[in-house]
Amino acid sequence: EKIIKMSTSKAHFISFEGIDACGKSTQVKLLLNQMNKASNNTILVREPGGSAISERIREILLDKNLQEMSDRSEALLMTASRSQLTYEKILKNLKNGKNVISDRFSDSTLAYQGGGRKLDLEWLIELNRFATFDLQPDITFLIDIHPEEAIKRKNIQQDRIENAGIDFQIMVRNTYLEIAKRFQDRIVLIDGHSEINQINNKIIDELLRRNIIDEANI
Repeated sequence: EKIIKMSTSKAHFISFEGIDACGKSTQVKLLLNQMNKASNNTILVREPGGSAISERIREILLDKNLQEMSDRSEALLMTASRSQLTYEKILKNLKNGKNVISDRFSDSTLAYQGGGRKLDLEWLIELNRFATFDLQPDITFLIDIHPEEAIKRKNIQQDRIENAGIDFQIMVRNTYLEIAKRFQDRIVLIDGHSEINQINNKIIDELLRRNIIDEANI
């Protein structure tokens, strides 16, 4: 595991994205441990959820018994959960000088509700801006894998959105790749089929390049 030294310039907001079972949560936890070993100044949040109100919304969103939920309701609930998390946790911690790592953020709505549910992408971008008080991550790591590989990795228990099937995941992945090109200054595309440590090394290298961390040693 690499030992890193954090940059002291300012607090940073880092998000991770990808289709279900891409391995991003593993990378999130690995980076969180590395950053906190360096400065103990980083918090982790997840989406949907991350605050008391947002977690209640998450329960509704992922409930397998609520199949009648409309696509627009899903998008609005997702962004409502995000708005509360941003207001209650992310903005306050950044203001207080703490780094924030988020397991999913605005790009998830573009990929899942835009790509998967086929809602208008431009409308969702504006909705996200409203919900997040115009907050954007400093950097986003998109862990990309083929949906066929993701299905092999999944456990038996799946939530309402994960149950949407492989065609849905293919559309989500394709939209992720589209937005990675559109926001290429912010989004870093990483091959999720690589070994865990190789992926982590690429993440660390990119954080070094952007001066989010100052140095890294084995």
